Amino acid sequence: MKLVVTVVGKDRVGIIAMVSRILAENNVNILSINQNILDGFFNMILIAEISGSKIKLTELQQRLRESGREINVDIKAQHEDIFNVMHNI
Repeated sequence: MKLVVTVVGKDRVGIIAMVSRILAENNVNILSINQNILDGFFNMILIAEISGSKIKLTELQQRLRESGREINVDIKAQHEDIFNVMHNI
């Protein structure tokens, strides 16, 4: 199962490191990352494979969300199918 992770917030050191650490600790493989910084704001979309992980998606979502709050960024993780439906016109 693929997972789409989005991160938005004011740029600071360690955002990518924090997200990738949480994913690595839970055996979630990062397939693709696209990030940019525009006028001091950080934006990232990450595609990952969660099939090899034993963590439930809801628990991973909570960990990412809580860690994001600690550094003042918004982190959302969605199943690929949900993301596609929400962003399909």
